[in-house]
Amino acid sequence: MEKFKVTSFTLCVLCLLCTFCAKAQTRLTPYRHGVTTEGAVYFLPKTALRFTVLVEKTTYTPGEYAKYADRYLALHDVGTEPTVSYRVANIEMTPFGVVDTTKCYAVEFNAKTSACNIQLSDDGILLSVNATTEPVARPKMFVPIKKPKPLSPRQYLNEEILSAGSQAKRAEIIAQEIYNIRESKNMLTRGEADFMPKDGQQLRIMLDQLDLQHQALTQLFTGTTTVDTTEHVFEFCPSEEVSRSVLFRLSQKLGFTDADDLSGVPYYITVEDLHATPVPEPEDEKKKRKKAEDGIYVNVPGRIKVSVSCGNEVIFHTDTPAGQFGYAELLSGELFNKRYTTHVWINSATGALSKIEAEQPE
Repeated sequence: MEKFKVTSFTLCVLCLLCTFCAKAQTRLTPYRHGVTTEGAVYFLPKTALRFTVLVEKTTYTPGEYAKYADRYLALHDVGTEPTVSYRVANIEMTPFGVVDTTKCYAVEFNAKTSACNIQLSDDGILLSVNATTEPVARPKMFVPIKKPKPLSPRQYLNEEILSAGSQAKRAEIIAQEIYNIRESKNMLTRGEADFMPKDGQQLRIMLDQLDLQHQALTQLFTGTTTVDTTEHVFEFCPSEEVSRSVLFRLSQKLGFTDADDLSGVPYYITVEDLHATPVPEPEDEKKKRKKAEDGIYVNVPGRIKVSVSCGNEVIFHTDTPAGQFGYAELLSGELFNKRYTTHVWINSATGALSKIEAEQPE
């Protein structure tokens, strides 16, 4: 099996076609990545970053009698205008692989080797040799928490309240009803009510019903606040170190905005190369070609530190391996001779060697 390392997508294609032509003098065909009976063309991946951002939208709706909350219930600073606000609740990052067109390799199968079973992804990234990998799991769909059914305060309004001649009078009667509910709860918990329940379960039912009425009627003054959580996904593929590049913008009042819309506050991404993987010295080109015979290339990824910040506050940070910050290394063709079968699994996100097993002959 012959191996050809190239420095660009075009050279890889030419190398593959020339090899096939020289060996069998067959007609040239247009380039197409994948595996054929003659050989294969594959890519190694570079590591992209998928950010999953959960954003909370908080909506406040003032109560119908909000302006009377201070007068009748001694509730201060109750809002009288509707408001909407957004905030980032959580950020998670998942690395995944995309084609690195600078790492394209052509390999021709021959009878002297066992490396003839190559598995590629749909876009041509090398996944395994003489092995089968499980499909990459798709990101889980976000399912928001089911919200409870909103209360209906009007079902607790009696005839006296509904027949009151002014809004102020209705607010006064409702406030008095709230005080009566509080008093009834106190009497029940102290065991001083005129009609005490027979057992603890009945007491709990009565207290729960009074709590529900109290909450519903109080909402007529304090209003309601609802929180909706939505998921948004941003992808970023660094080719070099990055310092405070805008990942997304979020306005507290408008939600997500365009990257150039200054009404949104910028959230920056910073990518730092940790230089955890020393790059080997360049080899002599002739030795390099000889060494490449019958081999399979994999990535030796570097390691990067990734952070997301808003202003001067870092709200997310982690480190992860990344194929484009390392280098490609050859798995020697000796691993794929006919004496035994070698099984190789490749990390689809980084292109690194995940596992290797040798099946000894019986």
